[in-house]
Amino acid sequence: MSEVTAQDPLAPAEARVSPAQRRLKRLGLVAGPAAALLLYLLPLPALSDDAHILTAILAWAVLYWIMEPIPLPITSLLGTTFCVVAGLGSAKSIFASYAHPIVFLFIGSFFLAEAMAVQGVDRRFAAWMLSFPWVAASSSRVLLTVGAITAAISMWISNTAATAMMLPVALGICTTLGGASGQSQRHFRTALMLILSYGATAGGMATVIGTPPNLIGVGLLAEQTGVSISFFTWMAFGLPLAVLMLFLCWGLLRLLHPPGTAVIPYLTSQFQAQREALGPWTRGQINACLAFGLAVLFWIGPGLITAFWGSAHPVSVWFDRHLPNELVALAASGLLFLLPVDLARGQFTLSWKQAGGINWGIILLFGGGLAFGELMVKTGLSDAVGHGFVNWFGAGTLWSLTALSIGVAVLVSELASNTASASMLVPLVIAIAQSADVPVAPPALGACLGASLGFALPVSTPPNAIVYGTGHISIHSMVRAGLLFDLIGAAFIWLTLRLLCPLLGLS
Repeated sequence: MSEVTAQDPLAPAEARVSPAQRRLKRLGLVAGPAAALLLYLLPLPALSDDAHILTAILAWAVLYWIMEPIPLPITSLLGTTFCVVAGLGSAKSIFASYAHPIVFLFIGSFFLAEAMAVQGVDRRFAAWMLSFPWVAASSSRVLLTVGAITAAISMWISNTAATAMMLPVALGICTTLGGASGQSQRHFRTALMLILSYGATAGGMATVIGTPPNLIGVGLLAEQTGVSISFFTWMAFGLPLAVLMLFLCWGLLRLLHPPGTAVIPYLTSQFQAQREALGPWTRGQINACLAFGLAVLFWIGPGLITAFWGSAHPVSVWFDRHLPNELVALAASGLLFLLPVDLARGQFTLSWKQAGGINWGIILLFGGGLAFGELMVKTGLSDAVGHGFVNWFGAGTLWSLTALSIGVAVLVSELASNTASASMLVPLVIAIAQSADVPVAPPALGACLGASLGFALPVSTPPNAIVYGTGHISIHSMVRAGLLFDLIGAAFIWLTLRLLCPLLGLS
């Protein structure tokens, strides 16, 4: 969630921090321990001693997650370390969360995404989609197609990577417009940049591996409540939601920034030339697609079997017991290191050096979130928070609580990263739902999906920061469109969950 410079949208993180963010980081450095000390000294008779200590540690961690004076993963590691020092559990029991099975789903899916990017499969897909003459026949279709491609890629790789990959394509389209300075051209450039960010976020909602908050929600639901959500079940509500969100942002951007250019000249020929320049499919691209295709098949296939023949069918039972989502991700990613590109030279589809480039920080952050969630249950803090919330606010019905969790998640995600937002909010929402004696899945899913929103500021999400850094978007345009998309998107999330959760047995 770092702001980028207009000169280099992909500049190193330390070069992207604005003076205001630096001041916030310095303030956070002191505010975290000060808040922890204050809460530790305050009498909290409703809490046990362990819950009281955990509250102080959590306050420190939450402020560090929001203000980011130190890297988010280090906050998670230090927070769980303090829990061990404070006697809330043994190092073995607390740090076991960093090896939760769903962590390995993270790792495997990151390896698959890295192979697709390293071998250029994502660029080939984008060039193929944009080379159709139908697309360039209308600037509005160009806008929709760019958003759809970004969303489709973001279903399987991080939304940050999807935005960064599509940014040169969008900038090339802007260059094709030449030096035109009319209001309509400015509108089109603004809409094109914004749909990159919005499309990436919409696509991330479609699959359980699309964005870290999805995995955080699924992991915490499984660990704390025993509610298991399969890859297929997630797609049953995530994919329709993603499609709705994509068309929503397309329609909203056309309304706010109507493209006056009906046809962009020479665009089709340019993308056809780019497609031809990629040449024939390489061995590495074929291997990456094979591993990725097998993963998708075994992620979705068991859900289809269950849908048609029931969960008691022997094949469904076998897949559930012997080939869970986490194992599929590891097996498919393992193929990347076995399928050769050039056997004589010892080159394979993915090298360990390339695999080392995945976002290990997100994995550590997620492990810390799981550890804190488990400690909240063990110490009774989650139960106390849940009862207190229900007594104070009276949000005791399932769908009012779901609406509230979505709204709070959207608000928090404007100030903190979506991963940190989900790590903070999902355990609390689960506790509140349990205290209110309502099904936990819809409010928890609302919190993790709402955490993926946050479009009003450049610092809200990395895709926002990337597109803002191009200089084609004014802060006024981003705030206006972002706030509207936050509000309407939150309503769409609630409506999707309200309609589909009962059909999927989640409420």
